[in-house]
Amino acid sequence: MKYPDRKVVSRLEELPNIGKAMADILKVVGIDHPKKLIGKEAFELYDELCDITGKRQDPCVIDIFMSVVHFMEGGEPLPWWLYTDERKKISHLYAEDKK
Repeated sequence: MKYPDRKVVSRLEELPNIGKAMADILKVVGIDHPKKLIGKEAFELYDELCDITGKRQDPCVIDIFMSVVHFMEGGEPLPWWLYTDERKKISHLYAEDKK
């Protein structure tokens, strides 16, 4: 799949790893335009999503958040599952920082 130029992308569904359902999830946390992902932290977006919905979401959502933030900040469009190991490595550090 060819992805649009991140400088002009205007729809969340145009981003790598984002379909309608994931676009709707991003909108729950206030991300209604791809450029709003720039400077965001995937773990914080995930925590906000869990708080808003009142339930713990699948941790793979963090991987997807990581992938689209990475893409919008200039990185390559990579499959979300390539972020799983990174999430697992840093998730305990993030949890410690929140204490």
